[in-house]
Amino acid sequence: MGFIDTMRSEGHAVESTCRVLREQDVPVAARTYRSWRHAQPCSRDVADAYVINAILDACYTWENGVKQAATPVVLYGRRKMTAHLHRHNVQVTHAQVARCLKLLGHKGVRRIKKVRTTVQSPAGVRAEDLVSRDFTAAAPDTVWVTDFTYVRTWAGFVYVAFILDVYSRRIVAWHAATSKHTDLVMTPLRMALWQRHRDGHPVEAGTLIHHSDAGSQYTSIRLTSHLELEDIAASIGSVGDALDNAMMESGNGLYKTECIRTTIFHHGPYKTLSDVEFATAAWVDWYNHDRLHSSIGLVPPVEYEQAHYAALKPEPQPV
Repeated sequence: MGFIDTMRSEGHAVESTCRVLREQDVPVAARTYRSWRHAQPCSRDVADAYVINAILDACYTWENGVKQAATPVVLYGRRKMTAHLHRHNVQVTHAQVARCLKLLGHKGVRRIKKVRTTVQSPAGVRAEDLVSRDFTAAAPDTVWVTDFTYVRTWAGFVYVAFILDVYSRRIVAWHAATSKHTDLVMTPLRMALWQRHRDGHPVEAGTLIHHSDAGSQYTSIRLTSHLELEDIAASIGSVGDALDNAMMESGNGLYKTECIRTTIFHHGPYKTLSDVEFATAAWVDWYNHDRLHSSIGLVPPVEYEQAHYAALKPEPQPV
């Protein structure tokens, strides 16, 4: 069959080749060759097999050829899976990845509608909306957005607050608690300022906007006084309007979809506050250092910030 295939590639007719072979006491029919060729995988099938192997290796951990546990990459759909493979030197096209994901029966995780947790305090004094739905920034630590969401556990509700940098989409700080007191939002603010100082890029006074919704925690005297002390401008959107804090609402949706509603970062039900903290810590680490974000060019937030600071360094002058 291989000889006939070679002759065919050189321009010889299959029937003529088979006739010559029969004259040399090698009885073979043309239909036998065509049946053999039909059973051989085409070049596209072979290429797809390599891509499928790369996808499976990225989505799962393996031990002795046996699938063990899913990795966060299993959350990706076609576009981010393609970008992930490109970052790992696997040359593929969007169409090829889509075809392979369909063969695997794989679909990226999808979000569902969330429940609002904002409760306005009638006694709270609201700051002006300094963002006006413009969730763009020219540099890190120019605009932070913040909000909190909830997680059901066997022991009751756990509330998780996040602070997100608008420039890089990085989660600068987060905090989980079993109550919605002001400490829920005060603690991540202190942690965010400490984290930036630890990274060697402390927040400069008078340059940062702290944007939130109109929840009672964010209009409390304790928080607003602390923002004034740090010379951070407070900004609050309108009540009941998710678009006024859309970026953070989207971040909360990702957290619930990728972390809480999957078993990637925690196996089994959430029983206590500690279960939520361990899962959230693992998700935030992946989110900041490995997750590809389409809004910043399909790179992780930490990498995006590092590129920004590297571009600010002066080039060495020739001696």
